Amino acid sequence: MTTVSQRGERTRMRTVAIASFIGALMEWYDFFLFGTASALVFGPVFFPDADPTVGTLAAFATFGVGFVARPLGGVVFGHFGDRVGRKSMLVITLMIMGVGTFAIGCLPDYDQIGIAAPILLVVFRLAQGLGLGGEYAGAALMTIEHAPEARRGFWGSLPQAAASGGILLSTGAFALVSQLDRAELLSWGWRMPFLVSLVLLGVGLVIRLKVSESPEFERTAAERRRNNSGKQPIPLLQVFRKHPRNLLLAFGARLGETVTSNAINAFGIYYVSTQVGVAESTALNGMLLASAIGLVAVPIIGALSDRIGRRRIYLAGSVFGTVFAVPFFLMLDSGSIPLITLAFVIAYVFVPTMMFAVQSTFFSELFGADVRYTGLSLAYQVSAIAGGYVPAVATSLLVAGGGEPWLVAAVFAGVCLVTTACVLSVAHRHAGADASSDAEPAGRPEATGGRVS
Repeated sequence: MTTVSQRGERTRMRTVAIASFIGALMEWYDFFLFGTASALVFGPVFFPDADPTVGTLAAFATFGVGFVARPLGGVVFGHFGDRVGRKSMLVITLMIMGVGTFAIGCLPDYDQIGIAAPILLVVFRLAQGLGLGGEYAGAALMTIEHAPEARRGFWGSLPQAAASGGILLSTGAFALVSQLDRAELLSWGWRMPFLVSLVLLGVGLVIRLKVSESPEFERTAAERRRNNSGKQPIPLLQVFRKHPRNLLLAFGARLGETVTSNAINAFGIYYVSTQVGVAESTALNGMLLASAIGLVAVPIIGALSDRIGRRRIYLAGSVFGTVFAVPFFLMLDSGSIPLITLAFVIAYVFVPTMMFAVQSTFFSELFGADVRYTGLSLAYQVSAIAGGYVPAVATSLLVAGGGEPWLVAAVFAGVCLVTTACVLSVAHRHAGADASSDAEPAGRPEATGGRVS
């Protein structure tokens, strides 16, 4: 029989999970929106004098700038998230991201203000990167640290599902405005999805302000106050001192997910619309379906990780990515709309989504609660730089390969192999829910944060 306290606990967890999901959804929508726009419109809007391929490369390079800014956002907001608290940082990052995205929608194009247009585009993209750099770890930890340990895989996966939701919303928004004729799309239509982010910002702030601080952070902060008479250690230095090996392994484990995600999404859309010769709506619709399925699959995968372990789930994604790299492009090259759609669904759901669903819980269990915001941010955001430049690098490899995608497929598979090796190297007691009973308990600053594979 369910007690009053159990019902109250479930209600509290639902509130925390919804707040984290909505805020993360808005930030991922903003961030992925830029990638879709880079593939479809930013070349002619902000780099009109360049050759179409060069213009797209320039737009993809601007897309990558946001990934370069993310580690800085992770370090800054991670520091204060470990020192001041998770909640306040999440409010600030949400505002930075929302305002930056809205500003992009208001930005004059190159024909109106010349070189200032792409410069301002880079500035606002940097703002997006800073915001998301601090958002990811905070949203994940607010949910994970509120959750009971035996259910952290499930609850921790819910903010992760927001990434699929963000792709779904951003791709859907561009699928709608792409129904306009080309001149209208390039003139004003592309702005609409960016301007809508202001509404999402308001909703996210209202919900996020109602959530209480992480209880695990509050316990850690109280213990720090009791044991520390004065100067507090710097979280960034503590991560490098206490967890250097886990940090490096998390970097490598993250590479497979970020590289494949951007190769499938941003570069995949570009490849289908320019090389295969089918309408860009085919790729957009394929990613729409893939994202919708991913949105549902993430919590299922997260719940499964509570039973069989985070590491086993993560390995399934990285190994499948290694073997599916070549078939993915063969299916795209078929020119068949059903096969192209199926390629996007299989690749997205069974490679990056499989890894991403358990990533925040898996990585958070590698760091103590006193430095977890910083550790998780570093592990995620530094490796994200590689993912940010995947569309530009992949486009360059496509040119070098004479329009054939096999160099891109080789990188896709090779990075997944690196990720597999790193995940296999994670110590067993950090590897998931089926770890041995000697795993250190969560909640103490010196602990690694619970059981992981």
